Amino acid sequence: MNTTNMYDFPNAKGIVICGDIHGDYEALVCKCCVQYQMTETLIVVAGDCGFGFHKSGYYEDIYQKCSKRLAKANNWIVFVRGNHDNPAYFDGRQVNYKRWKAVPDYSVLKACGHTVLCIGGAVSVDRKWRKERMIMERHLNNNSYRVDSDNPFAPGLFWPDERPVYNDERLNAIDRQYAIDVVISHTAPSFCEMVSRINIQDWLIKDKGLLDDVKNERKVMDDIHAYLYAHSHPLQQWYYGHFHESWHGEIDGIKYQMLDIMQLHKLAPDDDAVNKQSCDEYNEKIGELAKLVAKFPIF
Repeated sequence: MNTTNMYDFPNAKGIVICGDIHGDYEALVCKCCVQYQMTETLIVVAGDCGFGFHKSGYYEDIYQKCSKRLAKANNWIVFVRGNHDNPAYFDGRQVNYKRWKAVPDYSVLKACGHTVLCIGGAVSVDRKWRKERMIMERHLNNNSYRVDSDNPFAPGLFWPDERPVYNDERLNAIDRQYAIDVVISHTAPSFCEMVSRINIQDWLIKDKGLLDDVKNERKVMDDIHAYLYAHSHPLQQWYYGHFHESWHGEIDGIKYQMLDIMQLHKLAPDDDAVNKQSCDEYNEKIGELAKLVAKFPIF
């Protein structure tokens, strides 16, 4: 039976979603912890984090630089896989620190009354150029980007398994355990922006198979949306990056938000959870009052 990667953040008091960061880890930490002085906040990067362009030790060094500031602010960062990320880093083990995690696709986050499904991957529209650049580097005997390496963490510019994958078994396992109310993905369903492909026409001409792959990328998100709808998940919000623009809209009662590079959006606490907490606090106070009244005779 498939198990689900679940990450619980019981001490988080807020959730912030961030668009693509493209390797600007220190800038993200500074923006959240210093500029906006966030505390006790779970920060989720919606793909294109930048894992894979350098040797693995580089990312360890970056974490060490950022960890003290995250700990002082009591913040956490979760990274969702983008197309500009090496999937090898997103196995749940390679980058798995207390406050800094690159999570596998179909991971579930629980925080602030929300149950969040994370889905990574997308198609690089410039993949042809990226592959050609890596081959050129090899012919120039430049080891900056190794091609056909046995090392899964060798620096690269493109990874063949970059696309999102529909996994019915994973969804079934999630469906048995959780009620998803938020999705954070790198790309989006086909009925959300970005709908126009005018900005990628040059790439479509150069790469004959690109159009079909881009369509399939969005269809995977459509299928995930359809699954959640068919299984009555209380989906309320869907966040994504990838397109380097900002947009938001509501479709059939679900709020969709496309985040630009380094754009931050604060996720509101779950209303039901807030109401439940308020009711629990009210009931507790009523109970205390009843005990107090019982100590005195009624004439």
